[in-house]
Amino acid sequence: MKGKMKACVLTGKRKLEWTEREIPQPGKGEIQIQLKHVGICGSDLHFYQEGRLANWELKEPLILGHEPGGVVSAIGEGVEGFDIGDKVAIEPAVPCGKCEDCRKGHYNLCKNIKMLAIPKERDGVFSEYCIHDATMCYKLPEKVGTMEGGLIEPLCVGLHGAEISNAKIGETAIILGSGCIGLCVLMSLKARGVEEIYVADVLDKRLERAKELGATRVFNSTRESIEEFAKKLPGGGADQVYECAGNRITTLQTCRLIRRAGKVTLVGVSPEPVLELDIATLNAMEGTVYTVYRYRNLYPQAIKAVESGAIPLKKIVSHVFEFQNCVDALEESLNNKEEVIKGVIEF
Repeated sequence: MKGKMKACVLTGKRKLEWTEREIPQPGKGEIQIQLKHVGICGSDLHFYQEGRLANWELKEPLILGHEPGGVVSAIGEGVEGFDIGDKVAIEPAVPCGKCEDCRKGHYNLCKNIKMLAIPKERDGVFSEYCIHDATMCYKLPEKVGTMEGGLIEPLCVGLHGAEISNAKIGETAIILGSGCIGLCVLMSLKARGVEEIYVADVLDKRLERAKELGATRVFNSTRESIEEFAKKLPGGGADQVYECAGNRITTLQTCRLIRRAGKVTLVGVSPEPVLELDIATLNAMEGTVYTVYRYRNLYPQAIKAVESGAIPLKKIVSHVFEFQNCVDALEESLNNKEEVIKGVIEF
């Protein structure tokens, strides 16, 4: 496809502007995708509200959005295995493939990686079309739509957290935060056979969704203490604790919720670069802390899990917004967290 397209550009804190751009054309090894669905991520909201996320700071205009699903609209030189009209999920970060981390298989840690919707790396996909390296695009089976294709991205974060912590059948788990990522961790744990899962949050709607997706019990932290409950578990805590809120309070809680030799996995990303851990308690428990940085080698596995029904991914979506209402979609997602669990832009 050639011509002009619309894009929604972040130009400053809480400043989104519509612009018209040339539709990008695929180069060698690339495909052009007509976007159909793009998830609204917490990182999009952090950039929109605060102009930063962790160590990334907005200093020039940026198109947000990195959870895309769409259809192939043009194919670049040398690309095989794709046809015009194929539904695809797009893994948003493209590694160099040459550095030591890439060669070891840890391509998510590549120092030269180019990630959608990250300052000084790449624009995102709140636009009608995009181009992407074909090696990081995955054809979707008939049963999996482009909405689910976009949501494969946050699902892989949850799968990576469950995998890196080696969650097993028979273990107990506590999840702090039941937004999109917390729910993806919950579904990933369930798919691995973990049945006893407790979820804490401060928003009832999100906790209701966690319950629907199989949480054993949920806790509204404004009314109940997850720390007091954890002390009553066998061993005085959970085998696995997942921080999924990117929050100062919940991060500090994590080490107080594990049993001896338990594991803490930090999944959430905070807008603040420095947070505290209760190291004294962690040491006393001889606990292990894992950190999650995106994911690696998980898109095919995630797509198969969704296709089989093992992970009911669409159930995390609470709101669908039309692309022309992109500005309102971010405002609604930011200001109405009581209701908006996961928003998706539809083209």
